Amino acid sequence: MGIPELYVDFNEMLEPDLVLLSAADGKVAVTGEQISLRAGLKVAIYMDDFDDEGRPNDLVAFGVVEANTSVGWAEHVRWCCRIDDHGIRHRSQL
Repeated sequence: MGIPELYVDFNEMLEPDLVLLSAADGKVAVTGEQISLRAGLKVAIYMDDFDDEGRPNDLVAFGVVEANTSVGWAEHVRWCCRIDDHGIRHRSQL
């Protein structure tokens, strides 16, 4: 198996390179496989998006899973993804 691709909501950013990932210890990958989350796991993350003509062009990023240490509105979430230096891009840019 390669790097699992997991859905996220990029509107739930805690920091410019940190997004909420899951309140549970597992998450279903785009392939339908149940992925057990753990600190250090390399993942691809994506969110639905469209280009100017309405064609699908997902937002994507690559990163590493880490435990959520935030307090306040996001403290119920167990896992986050720390996005790598390439940031969030459209799939067509990969």
